[in-house]
Amino acid sequence: MSETPTSQALYQALWNSADILRSKMDANEYKSYLLGLVFYKYLSDKMLFEVAKIMEEPTDDLEQALELYRRYYTDEETHEDLIDVIMDQMSYSIEPDLTFTALIATINDGTFQLESLAQGFRDIERSDDLFENLFEDIDLYSKKLGATPQKQNQTIASVMKELAGLDIAGHAGDMLGDAYEYLIGQFASDSGKKAGEFYTPQPVAKLMTRIALQGREDQKGFSLYDPTMGSGSLLLNAKKYSHQPGTVRSSIPRLTTSLA
Repeated sequence: MSETPTSQALYQALWNSADILRSKMDANEYKSYLLGLVFYKYLSDKMLFEVAKIMEEPTDDLEQALELYRRYYTDEETHEDLIDVIMDQMSYSIEPDLTFTALIATINDGTFQLESLAQGFRDIERSDDLFENLFEDIDLYSKKLGATPQKQNQTIASVMKELAGLDIAGHAGDMLGDAYEYLIGQFASDSGKKAGEFYTPQPVAKLMTRIALQGREDQKGFSLYDPTMGSGSLLLNAKKYSHQPGTVRSSIPRLTTSLA
């Protein structure tokens, strides 16, 4: 992955987030929190931007998009139709007050509650079979986050604040994929393992994927298998070199699949 200013900011935010959790749990545990929160922000931001487009008031400002969403969500004349369109296009919906952007506002004013984030997780998981049990590995009430509910609240809030400034959904590049690849590499390092034990280095993964897809870039409906799959990073590369990524089938862990 090339180190652009945007990617450097991404990696720094992810590193800072990991720092908050490193002293509380090992990498195998905190990876679920970071990947889950990054993905929740992605889903939340993507939905807000889509709502702005649906209402023909596009914006690249999340707070403006949230204000727009609240307005039409609370309007009895537009509420039902808006939710129907969101579900049709996104297969999930998040209430305005449960979006990542709204939760950050409550963190900043001192009213954030973990239950709001937990409810957001549940709402997405119930939206579609694709998201079933998506966040099941994230225990927001774990004693490792803090001995008291207040401490647990503070820990998750601190991680979310580090991630708040990232433009994951609106960025033109594959920022979500970059985040996943970076975190997997860091988890391997923090776990005291060689990254190669379950993570194929990106230059190798890209070369292998291009060889496998050579002449099949436009082909629909074929399957990819990685007999030595660990993190799924090699299979994730398929979408970068296939012109029909939505039709390529693979079997990888649920959160990894969703990140793809």
